[in-house]
Amino acid sequence: MRWTVLDSPIGEFSVGTDAEGVRAAHFGRVESGADEPADAAARRAVAELRAYFAGELTGFTVPVSAPGGSEFERAVWREMTRIPYGETLTYGEVARLVGDPGAARAVGVACNRNPIPVLVPCHRIVGAGGKLVGFGGGLPRKVKLLELEAGVALRHAWS
Repeated sequence: MRWTVLDSPIGEFSVGTDAEGVRAAHFGRVESGADEPADAAARRAVAELRAYFAGELTGFTVPVSAPGGSEFERAVWREMTRIPYGETLTYGEVARLVGDPGAARAVGVACNRNPIPVLVPCHRIVGAGGKLVGFGGGLPRKVKLLELEAGVALRHAWS
């Protein structure tokens, strides 16, 4: 896996790719990361991320393949990718969608273990009543991501 680091409105963001597509992402700089994408998969991922952060892209098409995770975690990660751009679900709602209504806390753990944040949008999952709780990248980044998406969604709705 090769890492590429890009500047974004939420600080440096590293994306790990291989021939299959995106395998990992990380808030901050990964030491082995390059500032320029080394291969086609990395170029595509970086182009889509730049467009996303610029408010020009509302859905990723670059292939993602998260290694590892339990069956439950992989189900939560799949459900995250189904949350529409600019919208949120609660941990409890996601628990119900994956077939375990009492597993809201386990959904939170799965969010924390998400190896591909932003592209697998764990930032779109919030606490009961819309409360902003927990985010591996820190709550200020979660707020920025949600504000970015809400602003773009409003512009699309009003145009």
